[in-house]
Amino acid sequence: MEKKVLIVGISQKQKDFDYSMEELANLAAANNMEVVGEIRQNIDRENRATYVGKGKVDEIKGLAEMQDARLIIFNDELSPSQIRNLEEALELDVMDRTGLILAIFANRAKTKEAQLQVQIAKLQYELPRIFGQGEDMDQQSGKGGLSNRGSGEKKIETDRRTIKHQIRHLQKELDMLVDDREVRRRKRKKNEIPVVSLVGSTNAGKSTSMNGLVRAYSETAEKQVFEKDMLFATLETSVREIVLPDNKQFLLTDTVGFVSKLPHQLVKAFRSTLEEARDADLLIHVVDYSDPHYKTMMKTTEETLKAVGVEDVPVIYAYNKADLLEDEVYPKQTDNTIVFSARDEKSLEFLTEVIRKELFASHEKATFLIPFEAGQVVAYLNEHADVLETEYLENGTQIVAEVSPADLQKLAAYQVAE
Repeated sequence: MEKKVLIVGISQKQKDFDYSMEELANLAAANNMEVVGEIRQNIDRENRATYVGKGKVDEIKGLAEMQDARLIIFNDELSPSQIRNLEEALELDVMDRTGLILAIFANRAKTKEAQLQVQIAKLQYELPRIFGQGEDMDQQSGKGGLSNRGSGEKKIETDRRTIKHQIRHLQKELDMLVDDREVRRRKRKKNEIPVVSLVGSTNAGKSTSMNGLVRAYSETAEKQVFEKDMLFATLETSVREIVLPDNKQFLLTDTVGFVSKLPHQLVKAFRSTLEEARDADLLIHVVDYSDPHYKTMMKTTEETLKAVGVEDVPVIYAYNKADLLEDEVYPKQTDNTIVFSARDEKSLEFLTEVIRKELFASHEKATFLIPFEAGQVVAYLNEHADVLETEYLENGTQIVAEVSPADLQKLAAYQVAE
């Protein structure tokens, strides 16, 4: 049974406030909650004690009683004192946007690395929010004077030390996994296989795009990534090898999606995962073109990527879900932007061709004469190059092929001058 919740936000003259509240409702739905009402307040800055004004606190309490809501979710990160004051005034549980996103991540994390990242982020969030529990317990002991205040402080400090110790322990575990990821990343670079990374807001269609390309061009077509029409359907970074009909290959990675106001604890914890995009040769920024707030979503993605050091990587902007727009012609390209639908076969072929041209622009057509005793070179070209012509001559096999700069250098001894 879904928990009934109210969502609350203050505009503070935010340009994208409506979108932010809509996104908060979608986040609640993604965490199996039913939004039964929302309250907004147009004020210049939040109330330091209760986020919203006193009158709005009373309004929230009344609406919650009317709608039988058991939880109030606020659209910004609240301070520990704001949470305490609101829970006392409302006599209900209170959650902020950061806590909601952390709860979703905790429920969705499947791999060991993702689980560690979420645990660390959650503990970092909880650390400054430890208050009062020890003092309340001690005050019930009946002792007077200063003694119970001191022991309460000791309890809080003990809890904080415990959490800090947990964070250090989990960080060590995570660092080991990050080191393994870095080793795999270096191996991929050594193999000189280019990397294409799908980035974008959550639910923009990254996983759908990846699955379409994997079905069409991968030997591991059965290895589909999870996709569903909801926020943060998947948190894991997936890597799949794509082999095109002309033998050109690249690795395709799918990163965690972004939302506005993504908690800094999560950005920090997921930094190693997001850095997959930093080392890519090409980014495909997937955009939900059917969403009226798509420009805001693009800005969120760009800001988050910049925060983890993803800069100066070539980008193709892939405006997805064109099939949901009336009279939209697709697939089509203008400069480094394409309009397509990840569910349309022709669109995926179009996207693939755009990637191919961008990634392999430096490949050259060359002629090689390979002695019969060097049959392994012929086999290598047939497997790794786009072989255009093959002719058997008296002194060897002549092959015309389109090859990468690295292969051209590697096979220079067999190259025939034009």
